[in-house]
Amino acid sequence: MQTSDRTAINSHSQRPLFPARTATVRRTTGETDVQVSLNFNGTGTCRADTGIPFLDHMLHQLSSHGLIDLDVKATGDIEIDDHHTNEDVGITLGQAFAQALSDRKGIVRFGHFIAPLDEALVQVALDFSGRPHLSYGLEIPTQRVGTYDTQLVREFFVALVNHSQMTLHIRQLDGINSHHIIEATFKAFARSVRMATEIDPRRAEMIPSSKGVL
Repeated sequence: MQTSDRTAINSHSQRPLFPARTATVRRTTGETDVQVSLNFNGTGTCRADTGIPFLDHMLHQLSSHGLIDLDVKATGDIEIDDHHTNEDVGITLGQAFAQALSDRKGIVRFGHFIAPLDEALVQVALDFSGRPHLSYGLEIPTQRVGTYDTQLVREFFVALVNHSQMTLHIRQLDGINSHHIIEATFKAFARSVRMATEIDPRRAEMIPSSKGVL
């Protein structure tokens, strides 16, 4: 049985097996206005309008392959460059991750995936550890993909990691095409998030840490 918000119910205990895990976060500064809504119990529905077409494309990959319903709306000073908007989308998305997962009770916690895209091959491993850390191993050969500055990929993940309190390792195993490398990264990240945020039925009422807290 499922409720309309995709919250599965245990018929014996009437406790949620898959509790609603949603968040809406808005961040407004002198440079940007960003709102993110997400649902970790989703089907991969995405609306992304950041003013940065390539970032929108990557957010669609995150939603589709992570089965996260995602709605992102951002306005910013892109007449200067994309940096502020790109970073603040990462910050706001990270805050939404943290809010939706709350105390992270019941989640698998760890996730990993290796994603190929033609000649590109990227490995991601992550831990919703409560300790932000990024190890970033991409070597993107061109400065831009379309109008998108490829240096901003790292800035996006730095912002997301710091505000979701996630440990994230990204390794490029192969690849010569910048678009392929970045897209493989987002797909591997999406599948890793999907794995890590699944509910482990054997400890659905427990925080996944030997310390009892994350």
